[in-house]
Amino acid sequence: MVDVSAKESTARLAKAEGQLRCDAGTLNLVREGRTPKGSVIQTAELAGVMAAKKTADLIPLCHPLALTNIGVTIELDDDLPGFRVIAEVRTVGQTGVEMEALTAVSVACLTLFDMLKAVDRTMAIEGVRVIEKSGGRSGHWTAP
Repeated sequence: MVDVSAKESTARLAKAEGQLRCDAGTLNLVREGRTPKGSVIQTAELAGVMAAKKTADLIPLCHPLALTNIGVTIELDDDLPGFRVIAEVRTVGQTGVEMEALTAVSVACLTLFDMLKAVDRTMAIEGVRVIEKSGGRSGHWTAP
């Protein structure tokens, strides 16, 4: 684990994104509330929040952090077709929250996959990445 004891505590933010591509018919089932496992979007958003809180238990050498806010948003996107997942994580501390945001997006996508695998075998998780971060020495960064 990296020693961050000499670093100053600052407000930290990280945003991550990812997509779950699926068949257009799968989106319609979700939109109409006719999926076998129930409330797909709300369950996956909650799973992402829970995952961010458990990041240090899942990723070796990751610092356990007192997170001050976690938001996970999932939107249906007919152009993919599929789901766009965005996570925003905040804390005040000595290290960033990129891993927590990435974990939230990844687990939300995995939850979508699990809840829809009975109706769609074409799904693919794609594009999981950090899109913004701020706080600490490196300041503010946004993905190009």
